[in-house]
Amino acid sequence: MKYINYISAAIIPLFVFFVVIYGFIKKVRVFDSFVLGAKDGVGIILKIFPYIITIFVAIKSFQASGAFDFLKNFLANIFVTSIVPPEVFSVAIVKPLSGSASLGIFTDIVKLTGPDSLATLISAVIMGSAETTFYVLAVYLGAIGIKKTKFLVPVCVISDVLGIAVAVFTVLFFYSFLR
Repeated sequence: MKYINYISAAIIPLFVFFVVIYGFIKKVRVFDSFVLGAKDGVGIILKIFPYIITIFVAIKSFQASGAFDFLKNFLANIFVTSIVPPEVFSVAIVKPLSGSASLGIFTDIVKLTGPDSLATLISAVIMGSAETTFYVLAVYLGAIGIKKTKFLVPVCVISDVLGIAVAVFTVLFFYSFLR
């Protein structure tokens, strides 16, 4: 185990050393290239920053308005007779909006229900199989300036719903064998 720690501590300096040596061999001005890339990075950050702020405000407004709790309770009441734990709906609703918020909810589910519970297993599969659709749409489409998204958003939402449904049914199918 201690060898892995030594290797992991040495990887980044070795990579930097490799890049400098490779650039020297290829006659590339490494420092100037790095500075040029850093300048481009600042421009990209400034270009996508409004989109990041917009999605952040939208997520916080969704939660603060009570719409998140309403939707979660509505879905839990619809599926009250199902074997899907109600905690799963929180992750399923938030995952398309924000990866970090859904990770926080997932952590709470693990603490509340335990690591081997059905709610944790379903939530874990949703975390791994669903995309943060609205964040990706806002940042990436905003960064390259795509404005016409007439069919893109509905297709992405449908794929999220289908992905979450497949995750739930897959875990329920395999969970029945674990009992």
